[in-house]
Amino acid sequence: PAPPPPANLSGLPMEKLRGILITHFHSDHISDIGDFNLNSWVAGRPEPMEIIGPEGVDRVVEGFNIAYELDRGYRVAHHGAELLNPELGVLESRTVGEGVIVEEDGLRITSFEVSHPPIEPAFGYRLDYEGRSVVISGDSLVTEKIIEISDGADVVMHDAMALQLVRGAEGMTRSTGNTRLATVLHDIQDYHASIADLKQLVEQADVGQLALYHLVPAPRNDMALGVYVNSMPEGAVITEDGMVFSLPAESNEIVIE
Repeated sequence: PAPPPPANLSGLPMEKLRGILITHFHSDHISDIGDFNLNSWVAGRPEPMEIIGPEGVDRVVEGFNIAYELDRGYRVAHHGAELLNPELGVLESRTVGEGVIVEEDGLRITSFEVSHPPIEPAFGYRLDYEGRSVVISGDSLVTEKIIEISDGADVVMHDAMALQLVRGAEGMTRSTGNTRLATVLHDIQDYHASIADLKQLVEQADVGQLALYHLVPAPRNDMALGVYVNSMPEGAVITEDGMVFSLPAESNEIVIE
């Protein structure tokens, strides 16, 4: 009934999806919401899916609900309301600030502000469960707050920028007269954590495993990938779609598959 979202690559049970944590509202961080909602609804999710995020999340959710209104009607007309309860296809939103936003059944989720100017607010999240912990930076520079909240975490997932590649691309596009793209490439250089700053993170915080995602620019060949591999902090890994991190309870083990 719909194309599979990235979560299906990891075999996640979509019918158990209860909500999504949104860090900020750049398009690349929200564009999959519709597919996740549709696929989990079709899979048999028993409650409306909740989209949790900073101020403004209600407007984003309202927009998705409007955009998918006709599609929801088509699905119900085709398969019947007994199979697809129309109410469960409508997204719900919850606006949160900094602090503990979820605490139930041993799971604690803490939101914290990150630095991704000019986007305000932009959040990261720390998840703690059964003595294990994961920090997700969202998009951010390395800040004192991220260093503090990452201390003691088993896994820290952080965005990363290879400044030398971005600066090289800026120079090349400027030399060819493409000043518009060159300006964009210049502007984003203080937008994401540089690899050098990520070394500062692991030096100042006790981190079990640093995992790099949202690479800027995305490496399209082995040469570009090598820039990250050769300059990233020792022991860090570069994530790939479908990669799974398992943290067994009451253990220090980190299993990456």
